[in-house]
Amino acid sequence: MPHRIAPRTGTAFELRKGQTLTVIDPSGEQVADLLAFRRDDIREVISSGRTLDYASRIYLTTGDRLYSNRSNVLLEILADDVGRHDFLLTPCSKDTFRILYGDTDPHRGCFGNLAAALEPWGIEPDMIPVAFNCFMNVPVDGATGALRVDPPLSKAGDRIAFRACEDLIIGLTACSALQSNNGSFKPIDYAID
Repeated sequence: MPHRIAPRTGTAFELRKGQTLTVIDPSGEQVADLLAFRRDDIREVISSGRTLDYASRIYLTTGDRLYSNRSNVLLEILADDVGRHDFLLTPCSKDTFRILYGDTDPHRGCFGNLAAALEPWGIEPDMIPVAFNCFMNVPVDGATGALRVDPPLSKAGDRIAFRACEDLIIGLTACSALQSNNGSFKPIDYAID
């Protein structure tokens, strides 16, 4: 039975080596920010830079691995219904909403949700890296390098499954940014096998 993350919230949990985490978009067009820290040393965390360097591309899918800041594999993508996810943009935050969108009373965003959820494991806000943004659609202009956030390509029920390659602490959100989710906030489901 999947667990549900309510819109604009986040959670954290432990995932043992060999277990599978499946992230599900139950309604379609909803992003989920995913973080992974090594359980026995929280200073080791997923790294966008290392992962994209080793993959030699920015769009990751089935068979790709998410590397840590120490070049160890933390997660492997086992299955992927969508094939378009983002590993460039940082979790949305109060500052994102203030600087990019002019919000005067901004929501704490995925960054704040992740910081609160991960606090029981001793993970501080400054330790939060770029997240693997499941289902987020960020096209890049090949000539100029300009980024754009388009609606996710995920449809209701689409999923992405990861195998844990180490004992991990996972942070996971139902993203709080209207622009990332085609103008509405929806839940995210996840299952652990």
